[in-house]
Amino acid sequence: MRLPPPPRAAGLVGWFWVPEWDLPAGTVHRALVLTYAACNLVVDPEGVFVYGPSTRISERVLSGRGWAVGALLLPAATPLLVPEVRSVLDSRVAVEAAALAATVTAAMEARDPDRHAVVTDAVSDWLLTRCSALWPSGLPAEAAAANRLLALVDGPEPPHRLGDLADVLGLSPRSVQRIARRYVGITPAAMLRRRRLQDAAQRVQAGEDLAAVAAGLGYADQAHLTRDFRTVLGFTPARFAESAQVRAPESASRHE
Repeated sequence: MRLPPPPRAAGLVGWFWVPEWDLPAGTVHRALVLTYAACNLVVDPEGVFVYGPSTRISERVLSGRGWAVGALLLPAATPLLVPEVRSVLDSRVAVEAAALAATVTAAMEARDPDRHAVVTDAVSDWLLTRCSALWPSGLPAEAAAANRLLALVDGPEPPHRLGDLADVLGLSPRSVQRIARRYVGITPAAMLRRRRLQDAAQRVQAGEDLAAVAAGLGYADQAHLTRDFRTVLGFTPARFAESAQVRAPESASRHE
């Protein structure tokens, strides 16, 4: 389940995701996941964690009964949680937030009917407290520019070159590169490449012909798309498409 952040946290959180599942004994649900080039703050029964940007496809394995509360963080939020975002690429770090963990766990475990509002408010307020401590006067211009950079890359018609990104943002190419490294953890070129591969993955999962996908996204040919997909993400498009066909039994329930 994807939930919008409250307006007060709109500069820090892209959206919240709150999966809850209850699978029959012996049932395991596996899915390949291609995440956004961003950090996630996650509260689950184990604690509170920051997951760094992922540079490859990961596998999500679910069994039994469980839940998680995640916030897809905007680039401006990363300095609130990690001093160097590149240090958490493809990894996670624990965060000391006992009060936040207790509030979220109580709401989720009790299956409170208002639990989604409770947990999104709790996480938002926790982030805003840290933001006020670091930046008493509000988001600095560089952090706001980092948010705009991601919005451009993830927008409906992303620019194709660094120079185009810089022109739209009104910054020099060097400044865009510096902002991307500090707030996103990967280069602007890697962000654009990742966006194109995400579009390809979504279309492949939807059942589109691979050659048509390659042509529509500007690849020289199908082989070029397959090489790029395997090099960057570690899977072929065909393998990723197969994962979309794997489903848990009908008796299982998973809400996301």
